[in-house]
Amino acid sequence: MALTAAVAGASGYAGGELLRLLLGHPSLHIGPIAAGAKAGLSLAEVHPQLTPLADRILSPTDPDLLAQADVVFLALPHGESAALVRDLPESLPVIDLGADFRLADERMWRQFYNDAYAGEWLYGLTEIPGTRAEIVQSTRVANPGCYPTAVGLAMAPLLAQGLVGDLIVVVAASGTSGAGRSPSDALMASQVMGSMSSYRVGGIHQHTPEMEQTLSRAAGSAVRVSFTPLLAPMPRGILATCSADMASGVTTDDLQECLRAAYADEPFVHVLPPGAWPHTASTVGSNAVHLQATVDTHTGRAIVVAALDNLGKGAAGQALQNANLVLGLPETAGLSSAGVAP
Repeated sequence: MALTAAVAGASGYAGGELLRLLLGHPSLHIGPIAAGAKAGLSLAEVHPQLTPLADRILSPTDPDLLAQADVVFLALPHGESAALVRDLPESLPVIDLGADFRLADERMWRQFYNDAYAGEWLYGLTEIPGTRAEIVQSTRVANPGCYPTAVGLAMAPLLAQGLVGDLIVVVAASGTSGAGRSPSDALMASQVMGSMSSYRVGGIHQHTPEMEQTLSRAAGSAVRVSFTPLLAPMPRGILATCSADMASGVTTDDLQECLRAAYADEPFVHVLPPGAWPHTASTVGSNAVHLQATVDTHTGRAIVVAALDNLGKGAAGQALQNANLVLGLPETAGLSSAGVAP
């Protein structure tokens, strides 16, 4: 008997990507699909690319309706998941794509999100050692953000092995879909195309404490992140360039070997051959992360570059990967490590 998946927030970009992935899943059928302001519209009106679901109508976000499924994905704006979860059965598996349950530090949540703190769920960055076994035993998983996924996978192994210091500098570019689907002057084509811009500069981006939390846990001590995000003129993708001071004597081979050893058995994290550098285009439509590392001999710093699809491994793909584990299904079901190019 096939299992059913419900998607709340199905009208957004991440919700639409989840539906696309679920259409190709061998064991999960699409159950209730819900939205807020767009409830009552057909999928053909909201996601015309999803032709097999064209006649499906978006329902209001009713917890009783969602609870009819075997797993619920919450692709809601930050701050909305906590209230909805209170009305769902505790035994029902829930994967939250929002930020509501990612942070362990209530003070950080209030500082960066200015909202009531809902608590912490298991943080579902599967490739961090020990996490996969915990997800298998869990029913509530906080799906990581897109920037923190790229930065966490790039730097956690190096910190765990003591190859780099505790101040990480990150400059990362995101496609426009990372800002969600709500209309905004800053996301108009005439503003974005042919231009790049920085935003939320100076340690005020809400993903900063999430990155620091992941990296500090990997290092076993406090790690600070200086994060500068960039808006790139592309629909989807993350390219994160991460750098840090190195321990004495560390070489490029040491960095690359550390990453290869950490991810040797991982189906979605790929350390590229020496000399090959990540491209966002290579990860579009996939659940893959591409990594490369080198030493800047001029400054004595380690540099790791990560590329991923912000709607794939940065959101919907990673959520489905987590759901597969929670439900006892093959981790790779319905997911691909191959991108779509050109």
